[in-house]
Amino acid sequence: MEKLFKLKQNNTTVSTEVLAGLTTFFAMAYILFVNPAMLSQTGIPYGAVFLATIFASAVGTLVMALFANVPYAQAPGMGLNAFFTYTVCFGLGFTWQQALAMVFICGIINVIITVTKIRKSIIKAIPVSLQHAIGGGIGIFVAYIGVKNAGLLSFTSDPGRNVVLDGGTVIADSSIVPALATFNTLPILLSLISLILMVVLVIKKVPGAIFVSIILSTIVGVFMGIVDLSQVGIASNIGTSFSELGTTIGAAFGAQGMLSLFSDVTRLPLVLMTIFAFSLSDTFDTIGTFIGTGRRTGIFSEKDQAEMDSSSGFKSKMDRALFADSIATSIGAIFGTSNTTTYVESAAGIGAGGRTGLTSLVTAIMFLLSIFLAPVVGIVPTQATAPALIMVGVMMLSSFASIKWDDLAEAVPAFFAGIFMALCYSISYGIATGFIFYCIVKCLRGEAKSIHPILWVSTILFILNFVILAII
Repeated sequence: MEKLFKLKQNNTTVSTEVLAGLTTFFAMAYILFVNPAMLSQTGIPYGAVFLATIFASAVGTLVMALFANVPYAQAPGMGLNAFFTYTVCFGLGFTWQQALAMVFICGIINVIITVTKIRKSIIKAIPVSLQHAIGGGIGIFVAYIGVKNAGLLSFTSDPGRNVVLDGGTVIADSSIVPALATFNTLPILLSLISLILMVVLVIKKVPGAIFVSIILSTIVGVFMGIVDLSQVGIASNIGTSFSELGTTIGAAFGAQGMLSLFSDVTRLPLVLMTIFAFSLSDTFDTIGTFIGTGRRTGIFSEKDQAEMDSSSGFKSKMDRALFADSIATSIGAIFGTSNTTTYVESAAGIGAGGRTGLTSLVTAIMFLLSIFLAPVVGIVPTQATAPALIMVGVMMLSSFASIKWDDLAEAVPAFFAGIFMALCYSISYGIATGFIFYCIVKCLRGEAKSIHPILWVSTILFILNFVILAII
């Protein structure tokens, strides 16, 4: 174990890594149920997506554990699965098989830009001030996810300006107004109890505080009648799910998938633009997660960063982590799910002390066990896991301290990069707005020549992406 994961070198222990792995898993276990519910609307069998989600997450996370030795977990990304369902299939009229084919191609593109050092060059081109802003912004984003999952917010919108999609999903415009929820229901009260318990255990530096809080809050939920233990004994129909999985494995390459994707020349530009949108969001979500969580915690040390800058191949952990992330998307598409990406919820396990691939190994094992223990995993309420994200968000906000807020030339891009992540519910959109305003500010100050060419190209691609999304 020590030889494989270098625990002493990373100042960690087996027990800490195991607790961190469990914490990460429970913080992101919701994807096991949310992803099938969303993708099955396109016609993909629910049971197939459930297993595809598990296998894609487990394989991607195992590669992250054993090849990169970093505490990051992978799973089909939220936002990307919504784009897959509501934009690509419902809006643009592609079949789910064609959408999977595009996801597979997106994964191949990610592999190419990783092997050819393009991805690494993008990271090196990001100004230090924006890197700090990304780190703090991910903190806000993670905390916002926690607050929302805890049910502490309510939203009011103008019904006359809502768009209702097939399946009942409602898209509200800017008339929607957030507010603090009323503390008059048991789930919200459990969220408050869990949050207070989390704060107490973390402040008191109780070993495994975050994971212990999740378990204790789940137990409290049992007594409050929120956690239904009767579901534990219900066996899922594993046989049916595996049978359905047979219809999705390799469907991306069949007659209704890859073979039909490029058959209509008139739709070729639309296909290419959609693949581009998939790839851009996937790439920058991962880059933002690594920058925001890995550098502040020392997972990617200064030595590792120096190796990434000067070495070729996969000598640095960052190189290996980027490669592990890049191949996960194609693997997920083969099984039958949307883009698999590095999860920002990995920050929960990192906050619990996870520093090596052992954390990811534990998370991957838990994903595989979920095939048989789905009812057990499902009883852990979001009210118990949401406070973990809030506390991790608090810890990550320290990155903002390194930004010169009294210098508007640095503060304006940092603000947009950091705040827009949470407001737009997207790491890549936060990075996009940060890049755009960084270029604007530099041009206004007559310093356009100091902008790295890669930053110019990335900014133009982001703007192009927004134009494409507006058109399609």
